[in-house]
Amino acid sequence: MGLGTDRRPTMPQAQAQTQAHAAPRQDLRAPLTFIRKQATKPQFKSAALTGGEPEVTFELERHEVDIHDMRQVADRLTLDDTGFELRRMPTAVADLYDDAAIAQAYEPEVIALLKAHTGADDVVVFDHTRRSDAATGASNPDGARGPASRVHVDYTVASGPQRARDVLGDAAVTRVLDAGGRIMQVNVWRPIRGPVRRAPLALAAAKSVPFDSLVATDQLFADRTGEIYHLAYDARQEWFYAPEMTPEEVILIKGWDSLDDGRARFTPHGAVVLDRPDESLPPRESIETRTYLVFAPD
Repeated sequence: MGLGTDRRPTMPQAQAQTQAHAAPRQDLRAPLTFIRKQATKPQFKSAALTGGEPEVTFELERHEVDIHDMRQVADRLTLDDTGFELRRMPTAVADLYDDAAIAQAYEPEVIALLKAHTGADDVVVFDHTRRSDAATGASNPDGARGPASRVHVDYTVASGPQRARDVLGDAAVTRVLDAGGRIMQVNVWRPIRGPVRRAPLALAAAKSVPFDSLVATDQLFADRTGEIYHLAYDARQEWFYAPEMTPEEVILIKGWDSLDDGRARFTPHGAVVLDRPDESLPPRESIETRTYLVFAPD
C-alpha cells in the first residue's frame, strides 16, 4: 500500500492524530456487500424517497475480505493518498441527537477541525445523517437510518461538482475552479456512543481501487436524481477499519476532489454487517457530517 504524506498543515499532533496503538492488531476477515456489474446503468430509490429502507433493484454479492486494523498505520493515513484518516476530535456536544446543538455547536467544531487540518479557506456543512443498527434505526429529520451495508462512494465524477454547485452556488464554484482553486468533499464520521463493537465502518484505500470497479448508480429522490458509485469486488482492493472507535474520534472520508492529478478522489466505504450480529453488544450508533472544503488559488 502506498501511504503518502499530506502536505497541508495539521493541528498539533497530540490533538489531531490518533496514533497507532500498542494494543495487538485486530484485523478482521468479514463479508462486505458489493454490486454485481450489469449491462444497464443501475438505480435505486433512496431512503428519503421510500421513507424506510432503500429500494434496490440491481444484483448484489457478498465477498469475505481482509479488513486491516488502521490504528497500526494511523500516522500514515492521508486524505490525498488513502482517502481517509483517523483523527482524535473530542466534542463538547453531549447529545448528538439534539438538532439544535448540532447546528449551534457541533458544526462550528467540524468547520474548525477541517480548516485547521487541511488549510481550507472555507468549509461549508450541508448535511448530517445518523445511523444505528438497532431494529428502529437512528432518527433523522427525513426518517430512520441504518448502517449503509452496500459499499459505495457518496459522489461521482459528475455528481461531486454538481452537488458542490447546489450547495455553494454555481457562480462561486465556477469562480474558484476557473481561477485554479480546489474544491473537496469530505465526510466526518463519528460514533455517537462507543466503543463501536458492532457494524464498524470499513474503508478501501482509494489508490487500491481500480476506477473500473466504481459503478455509477442513479439515486432517486422525490425531487431529483443523484448519482453515487457502488463498488464491484476486485481482489486488489485494500480494506481498513478502526477497532473500538469512541465518540472522541472521527474518520475523515474524501468523497470527491476537483483535482484529478493522481491523488485520491473517491473513497469507497460501507458497514461490516453480519447476518447474525451479536445481540449482546450495544448497537452501532454514528453520525456523519458532509462538507465541502474550498481552497483559493495559491
